[in-house]
Amino acid sequence: MFKNVFGSGFLVRTAHVVLTWVITLILFLHDTDLRRREETGDLAQPVLFVSLVLASVLLYFAVSLMDPGFVLSDEGDAQFTLGVAEEQQDMIPRSSKPPRQRRCGHCLLQQPMRSKHCQTCQHCVRRYDHHCPWIENCVGERNHRWFVMYLAVQLIVLLWGLHMAWSGFAYASTWQLWLRTNGVLLGATLVLGLLCLTVLLLLGSHLYLVSLNTTTWEFMSRHRISYLKHCGMDENPFDRGTLRNLWDFFCVWGTVVWEQVYFRESSDPI
Repeated sequence: MFKNVFGSGFLVRTAHVVLTWVITLILFLHDTDLRRREETGDLAQPVLFVSLVLASVLLYFAVSLMDPGFVLSDEGDAQFTLGVAEEQQDMIPRSSKPPRQRRCGHCLLQQPMRSKHCQTCQHCVRRYDHHCPWIENCVGERNHRWFVMYLAVQLIVLLWGLHMAWSGFAYASTWQLWLRTNGVLLGATLVLGLLCLTVLLLLGSHLYLVSLNTTTWEFMSRHRISYLKHCGMDENPFDRGTLRNLWDFFCVWGTVVWEQVYFRESSDPI
C-alpha cells in the first residue's frame, strides 16, 4: 500500500519536511505572537499550531507514499465490485452493453476506464488525475481525497503562519536596520506567501473538478480521450450533480467500475 520512503522522491520529501520545520522554527525564534504566547505560558495556540504542522507533514507522507491506484494485473473489474460500499451500488447501473477496455501500450495491461499510464511511475493509475512532482507520486483513485485533505490542512497552516510572521516584524529607524533585524523573517514570509497562493489555487481547482466528477487529466485532455472526445463541451457522463459528486468523493470508499457507470441504459455507446 505504501512505497519505500527512501526510494524515488526522497530528496523532494526531505526538502519539504526540512523547509516546513525551518519556517516553523523561524516563527518561534522571532518575536511573533506565537513566541509571545509561549513566553507568557499561554500554550494553547503554539501547541495547536505545531500539531497542525505535524498533521500536514503526516498527510504529506501518506499521500506521497500511498499507492494511488496502480493497475498491477490483467484481472477483470469484477473483483473490484466486491469492495464497493453499499452506498455506491446505485452508482453502477445494470447494463447489457459490454464495457470497453484497451490495452496499455507501455505496461501491456488492460486499462480500466479513466485510467492512464504515468511515464514517471511506470504504471497505469486508476482514475488518474495527474502526477505531482511536489509529492513525487501520482494522484489517483486511492489517494486523491487524501491529497485534497492535505491541501486543505496545508493551506490553514500556511495562512496561520503568514499571520504569525506578520506579527513578528520589529520597528527600526532605517531601512538598512530594519532589513538586518527582519531579513530572515521577511524571507520566511515571502516563502509562506508564495506557497499560500500556490496551495490556494491547487485546492480551489481540485474542489471545482471534484464537484464536476472529472479529473485534471480529463479536463485538460478531453479532446484526446476516447470516451470523452465525442461528448459535448458541457457533457460529462460521470457527473451526478455537485452535492452527490462531493459526497461520493469524500464519504464513499471503494472502487467504482466506471465502464458500467459510463454505459448506461439511457445512453448510446460512443
